[in-house]
Amino acid sequence: MTPTPAERRRQLDQRFTRWDPATLGQSLDVAVKLYADRPLILTASGCYSYRQVADWSRRLASGLIAAGVPAGANVALIMGNFPEFVALKYAIARIGATAVPLNYLLRRHELRYVLEQSDCDTLITMNRLRDLDYLAELDAIAPDWERQGGGAPLPGLRQVFVHPTAPADPTPAAPRRDVRTIEDLAALATPDSDAELQRREMAGQAHSCSDIIYTSGTTGRSKGVMLTHDMVLRTAYASVYTRAFEDGRRILFALPMYHVFGYVECLVACTFVGGAIIPQANFDAEQMLDLAETCHATEIVCVPTMTLKLVEIARRRGFAHGDLIDFFNSGGATPPDLWVAIRDVFAPREICTAYGMSETTASTTCTLPEDPLERLLSTNGRLKPAGIAGDPALGGVLAIYKCVDPETGGERPAGVPGELLVRGPSVTPGYYRKPEETAAAFTDGWLHTGDIGVLAADGYLTLLGRIKESYRCGGEIVMPVEVEELLSQHPLVARALVVGIPDPRMGEVGCVCVVPAAHARPDPQELIDRCAALLARFKVPRHVIFIAEEDIPTTATGRPQKFKLAEWARQRLAELSPTNR
Repeated sequence: MTPTPAERRRQLDQRFTRWDPATLGQSLDVAVKLYADRPLILTASGCYSYRQVADWSRRLASGLIAAGVPAGANVALIMGNFPEFVALKYAIARIGATAVPLNYLLRRHELRYVLEQSDCDTLITMNRLRDLDYLAELDAIAPDWERQGGGAPLPGLRQVFVHPTAPADPTPAAPRRDVRTIEDLAALATPDSDAELQRREMAGQAHSCSDIIYTSGTTGRSKGVMLTHDMVLRTAYASVYTRAFEDGRRILFALPMYHVFGYVECLVACTFVGGAIIPQANFDAEQMLDLAETCHATEIVCVPTMTLKLVEIARRRGFAHGDLIDFFNSGGATPPDLWVAIRDVFAPREICTAYGMSETTASTTCTLPEDPLERLLSTNGRLKPAGIAGDPALGGVLAIYKCVDPETGGERPAGVPGELLVRGPSVTPGYYRKPEETAAAFTDGWLHTGDIGVLAADGYLTLLGRIKESYRCGGEIVMPVEVEELLSQHPLVARALVVGIPDPRMGEVGCVCVVPAAHARPDPQELIDRCAALLARFKVPRHVIFIAEEDIPTTATGRPQKFKLAEWARQRLAELSPTNR
């Protein structure tokens, strides 16, 4: 009989009695001592044990040192959910460098900006993923990168290594003879670099920067959220404790590990209990259900768009998997009936949802596995208990919230909606090389989330909407200003404002509210095609509607009120729906 969540937490309390700050590499080595031959990574083609991943990461780390990567350098990763991501992630941590995992859906000008802004010394990239050719993008950004790194366009980028996920371009016009692979990287290791690696690992600092995670910013340019090793490990353990992991939890997911969701909540979390990850590089609902059954997953982690597809496929083909303990669905708007579908179709013993952001390292609130279904329907969870990783000054959690009046900043009492502000040891110290944005994001040590919510007296939080302009499409954060700036360059667009609109499959999709120029309306499809040609797929808006300048809701200072505009857009789209014509 499976222990209850409360019993599993008691078991965790017995196993973990003291928090010892560590680096990610040091934490993995502790896990190796306990679980050396257990699988850490399970794939359809095989598995990698804790010992194998640790040894692999050391070879790569020694190679990075031999390649001249100094401690404190930033190393960019454009890598899907392959075993190589995990080995490289720990390798970068071992040498005292900072990992900069990039969203692999970004297009050329987006990649160039992030590579430049992050001061990356080294880039490790895939050659292809689906229809994206990263080597061709590099050719356009920094010609001759194979021999001279970033060159004049990216002077800080010294070198590039490639993981061949697909056959290299065979055309003579684009030879790749000088491309160095990650196998070449590992082969660079020498006795001297091995010795230097040992020195760096011993000198590793838990409170040094481990990651710079790029997210959208209020200016439309991405911001690099700085996280430390200790923040990542504490937040991951809080997830273990809140979701009450059993020994050996196996987590199946297709969430990219460049996000804190896949990285912290899945990969790092499972290592505390000798568990394993079952990552998908490309979400495939049919394959995911097969993996759940064949790999004996005890937890499935999805965003709502994925969950909807899984439910659809499972209803058609069936799902027989008695090992499933938890279904963790979070990261976007969830239709109420989806919770019932999860329960009925997958029959997990527990269902969870959560709320968090890159700036808080991962989720800060979560429903408890023992909570009734009503909590999933009406809340985004309560503050996550963190066990030994928690802050005693905050009552054993890693972050606390308060609601304030968006206009005055005055604190709102329990049960009254307001803007959510957060502080605590899991909250980022700031944005990389963005002092003005960092200063603007904080008030007296409290980070402005930009979300509107209600904090109940019992500690449960319910999100109501957003003050900030971003929205989440298929689990990816979209910053409207980037799309707005692009569309405002169109000669027939006087002004473009983008808001997120609820969508049953994607959570939210973009809707462009266009003020036409000189009484001439641009073709809506032309605007969408313009975005599709230059932006990542999740940023491309689905709807275009027209609005008069005087009808745009604004604050007293004339700034557009996006949450009111979003409500107007929803009503307008409903009026324009074919069923209402």
